[in-house]
Amino acid sequence: MKRFTIPALLVFCFSAFFAMNAAAKTTLTYSNFFPPTHIQSKLAEQWIQEVEKRTNGEISINYFPAGTLTKAPQTYDGVVQGIADIGMTVLAYSRGRFPVAAAIDLPMGYSSGVQATNIANGVLEKFNPEEFNDTELMFLHAHGPGLLHTRDKEVVTLDDLNGLKIRGTGTSGKVVAALGGSPVGKAMGETYQMLQKGVVDGSLHPVETNKGWKVGEVVNYMTQNFSTAYTTTFAVFMNKNKWNSLTAKQQETIRAINAEFALKHGQAWDESDEEGMAFFKEKGGKVIPQPEEQAKLWAEKAAPVIDEYIQSVSEKGIDGKAVVDYIKANL
Repeated sequence: MKRFTIPALLVFCFSAFFAMNAAAKTTLTYSNFFPPTHIQSKLAEQWIQEVEKRTNGEISINYFPAGTLTKAPQTYDGVVQGIADIGMTVLAYSRGRFPVAAAIDLPMGYSSGVQATNIANGVLEKFNPEEFNDTELMFLHAHGPGLLHTRDKEVVTLDDLNGLKIRGTGTSGKVVAALGGSPVGKAMGETYQMLQKGVVDGSLHPVETNKGWKVGEVVNYMTQNFSTAYTTTFAVFMNKNKWNSLTAKQQETIRAINAEFALKHGQAWDESDEEGMAFFKEKGGKVIPQPEEQAKLWAEKAAPVIDEYIQSVSEKGIDGKAVVDYIKANL
């Protein structure tokens, strides 16, 4: 039998100890389309730091912002396939894939990002939709109310909006059409130039966009159409196999962090809206409150967008009315 000297035995034990600990460490990747300077990207980095800190370094995460690992529309599939272990993206980029969650984006009349974020996660908890079963969903968050911004014309009534070319995609485009405008489906990155050149008359977007995308430099009027305000839902999710490879304690730790950061993201959207409003006014923008009678008329005009959603998901066996009723009851 081979005999160990005391020093050799100590070396062997320490080597085995460090080998076991090295094997216990997990390194993950996180893909995000937001640029590193954006508050939503900075919060993703803070989430990473909390995970690493509270798991005592058992989990480390390499961060890839600005679509450097997966582009925004491909992020969800990228996480499912394991190209990225964790991802953040817009649910609407995978149109039709998340029929229950799609209700969150409807023109329900949101007033803040915190409100929209709470409702988004409430929908997730109450309905537990199967559409997310191919990943482990961390949490949802949603921006503040999407409002009408125009370049040359004040819009108070529906007649004022009739025929105006308004940039809007997905749900916001449907809202524009329902209200009598002409939707132009272009990405937010093209909005500034289109407004500057007069290709469109306005845009439907959250107030934070005025500073975040500098759109406040090329619009002059903001109609506070809160009665038809939509939101956009963002999701953070993890590859199912990677999640299942974590210990129960690690999973419990991450769930606790998720609950904290869902609120942080919602609060950040509201803080960004405040900055966007200040920027808009600084550039000489005029805020137009919506009269109560107009608010009611606009909501009636936008109602078919909600009805269409309920009808379309019912064909998939989903009780869309129940989801819509839940959201309305929690506004």
